Amino acid sequence: MSSRLGLFPVAIFGAIMGWSGLTLNFYAAHEFLGLNSLFYKSLLVMTLVFFGLMAITYGLKIIKHFEAVKNEFNHPIALHFFPTISISLLLISVLLHSHTPQTAEILWLIGATAQLVLTVVIINNWIHRDTWEIVHATPAWFIPVVGNIVAPLGAVQFGYIELGWFFFSIGITFWLALKAIVLYRLIFHPFLQPQLIPTLFIFIAPPAMGFLAYMALNDDRLDNFAHVLYYASLFITILLFAQGKRFLKVPFAISWWAYTFPLAAITNASFLMYDITAKVGFGYLSAAFIALLSGLIFHLTLKTLTVIKNKQLCVPPKA
Repeated sequence: MSSRLGLFPVAIFGAIMGWSGLTLNFYAAHEFLGLNSLFYKSLLVMTLVFFGLMAITYGLKIIKHFEAVKNEFNHPIALHFFPTISISLLLISVLLHSHTPQTAEILWLIGATAQLVLTVVIINNWIHRDTWEIVHATPAWFIPVVGNIVAPLGAVQFGYIELGWFFFSIGITFWLALKAIVLYRLIFHPFLQPQLIPTLFIFIAPPAMGFLAYMALNDDRLDNFAHVLYYASLFITILLFAQGKRFLKVPFAISWWAYTFPLAAITNASFLMYDITAKVGFGYLSAAFIALLSGLIFHLTLKTLTVIKNKQLCVPPKA
């Protein structure tokens, strides 16, 4: 049991991002879909329970297997999943805002601080570590960036507007730079390992979350820049759906959770477009996305629980 604890993967927090995204979707959609608020609240409770279990487990790993955590942090792939913890805190703070605002604000401050520290540490790692190769660049590199774009959602709720613009600026500028690097790697170098193919969906998240963050910071004014962000994320979604056969052939791995949060982001962005424009096409698009996301998360939750039951979750990461 102790040896398995030392191999508990930080990437599992991607599941919390997915569940948080789904919960936010149903919060935004319950009026359009005519759902009872109890459904959204049930999802919130489940998200909190899952996060608590994972946080306790990973906390025990830090205490009992700190060397394993250091090795994970030095791994060229696993490193980029550490911000899933801070992003999870930021998302949960948004979910809790209307229920326990003081607790939510504390969680946001912890998450935002952790996100900033991780961003600085990881970018310093990129610049000063001399072992990086172009094949190490994957869509998972967007995760530290996406976290900064998530922060403004809570910043607006808790009154930290300037901090919101600070995080938004970091996320948008580094997203554009990293997008060029990762696209170059995908086009001109060997393709991703099978277990990393689901991370291609992370391409959706920066512009979709950027749209949501920008709208929050801009008092929900739908200007030209907001249109660019939304339609960029929608095009990337269409582009990835067009490659559906490739994704269906990928064997299940924890990296499958990379599908969920980006889909939740484009779903929420579409609901916001419907809310602002009142164009029913955005409403139907949102409903289709949320149906797909709900089925996917249910499927992945069962798959993950089966993996845990069969003691296949805690295995050494691949190089």
